[in-house]
Amino acid sequence: MKVISLFSGIGGIDLGFLQEGFEIVWANDSSHEACITYRHNLGEQFIKEDDIRNVDVSQIPSADILIAGFPCQPFSVMGYQRGFNDPRGNLFFEIARIIESKKPKIVFLENVENLMFHDNGKTFLVIYNTLATLGYGVKYKVMSATEYGNIPQKRSRIFITAFSDYDMLDVFSFPQPTKLTVGIDDIINRNVKHDSIYYYDENSKYYNILNQRIKDKTGIYRIDDSGIARRKYDICPTLKANMGTYHDRVPVIRDNFGIRKLTPYECLAFQGFPSKYKFRGISLSAAYKQCGNTVVVPVVKRIAQKIKMLY
Repeated sequence: MKVISLFSGIGGIDLGFLQEGFEIVWANDSSHEACITYRHNLGEQFIKEDDIRNVDVSQIPSADILIAGFPCQPFSVMGYQRGFNDPRGNLFFEIARIIESKKPKIVFLENVENLMFHDNGKTFLVIYNTLATLGYGVKYKVMSATEYGNIPQKRSRIFITAFSDYDMLDVFSFPQPTKLTVGIDDIINRNVKHDSIYYYDENSKYYNILNQRIKDKTGIYRIDDSGIARRKYDICPTLKANMGTYHDRVPVIRDNFGIRKLTPYECLAFQGFPSKYKFRGISLSAAYKQCGNTVVVPVVKRIAQKIKMLY
């Protein structure tokens, strides 16, 4: 079961499929730093670093499945919902170009939940109709990390599966919800002291108000546009790509040593990545951005398992 991967990022979707025994034969991303992380963890043999618009389809091998977590910022609330008016939004049609050429049996796409509602549903209709015009039957579902991945993060995404074989389409079904059994303190160890760069000290403009509002060592807080740590979350708030742009968008906790941001590795854990996944040779801000840009791996793995059953 061979897979080609577009907009691969650090390989979250790829990892979910790899864990179910699929073989990645070609992958692509334009971000140099994301490709560094991908290569370090998943190998150098199949990731091509280039703008997808520059890729000649003849360079891409044939495969059974095409997977893509195409750019979501143009369709998200945080991305100002510019959709196809944003050049990144138009990159969906690069996926269509490659689908038309390579004709994979199955297409798997991931994006923000708001994709369904953007421009009164017109954006999603264009995507749906494009896949239908290319000969694919489509199923889709919005799935949350808590209900479908047993991951304590507030994160819902739309997953789209498209099949050229309509018998496969009829048989395929998305996974059913499961009970959330993992809590935030199964991921965060408040007894471990981390590097001082993660802690707010008295010189920080946020220190006093954080110290006033974060009274105990339970829950998670976040500094965002609506205020500073005004709400305690029982599960991790949505990890966003702007964590890498605005450092103080990283969720905040109190541990036994002070008030600090989650580390990039804690963020990866809240996306369901294994502990062996590592960052090397990139900046701290890039690591945070990559954490916010990726997917909840266990959710993808469960969908990949359902696809695997079709074979």
